[in-house]
Amino acid sequence: MKPYEQRLPFHLDWNLLRTFMVVVEQGGITRAAEFLGLRQPTISSALKRLEDAIGHRLLDRGPSHFAVTEAGRILYQESRSMFEAVSQLPGLMSVAEGRVSGHVSIAMTSHVVSPHFDALLARFNRQHPDVTYSIFVTESAEVLNRLRQNRATLGLCLMSRPDPALAARVLFREYFGLFCGPGHRLFGREGLTLADLQGEDSVSFQTDVEGGSLHSVTQLRELALLRPKLKGVSANLPEVLRMIVAGIGVGALPVHVARREVEDGRLWRLPPHEALPAVDVFRVTHPLRSLNPAERVLVQQLDAMLDEVPLDERCYRA
Repeated sequence: MKPYEQRLPFHLDWNLLRTFMVVVEQGGITRAAEFLGLRQPTISSALKRLEDAIGHRLLDRGPSHFAVTEAGRILYQESRSMFEAVSQLPGLMSVAEGRVSGHVSIAMTSHVVSPHFDALLARFNRQHPDVTYSIFVTESAEVLNRLRQNRATLGLCLMSRPDPALAARVLFREYFGLFCGPGHRLFGREGLTLADLQGEDSVSFQTDVEGGSLHSVTQLRELALLRPKLKGVSANLPEVLRMIVAGIGVGALPVHVARREVEDGRLWRLPPHEALPAVDVFRVTHPLRSLNPAERVLVQQLDAMLDEVPLDERCYRA
């Protein structure tokens, strides 16, 4: 190492890294200042000091432009890894006291409804009452992104293709059917066929695009000859359900999730009733993440459940 490189770890104000990380994640200085409760000039000054210490330009910004440079991207990734490592310390220290504690961060897509996972989480919490949790709900692509950045213990999401940087196993398999709301002309009608759906407006998830993780749902809409242009989209299942109930369009939902809404009279099941598209929801982890005791035990118990319970029992058809 060059002399200035040897001095950097001892002279660098590590708070500058935290500030830089927040600026990147908030997408700008203004939002970062609001997030941290600081004034914008304070944030700008911190970034200038960090760039001077690192010797590289980290951000490309202007009145209407904000981008992270390649050097900034590398620094952000390393800063995030350091932040995650420090956040593990309380849990790691708990080992000396003979107890399991620490924080578990779960990122998941909005339509994860799995009685098996829920039962496991409840049992884990009873066994280890000192563990704390955070659950972040977003679209599947962002779940995977958070895992790649080492920002979550595990993810529960859809995957359109394997990711070589991540480890994935099928958590459960769900089947999608088409539904309409109370105000729709097809609501309550028996004996419907696919021909009755032709030309109807439809709503769906943002991942329902050609080649996306809900490609089989795209094919279902095409099979029913629904209008190809979606009238409403959302990354959140409750909002897709809201649009269906409001009569904005026919929509596809996991049939086991929609069952209660059908029983309550808020949804009506439409054809087809056989050969429904199957969609796998995966448990995903970053194999290089340094796990605190709570994370390690939870992931071990989850994998043990996946080993013990056959996939057929983790398939939710209705």
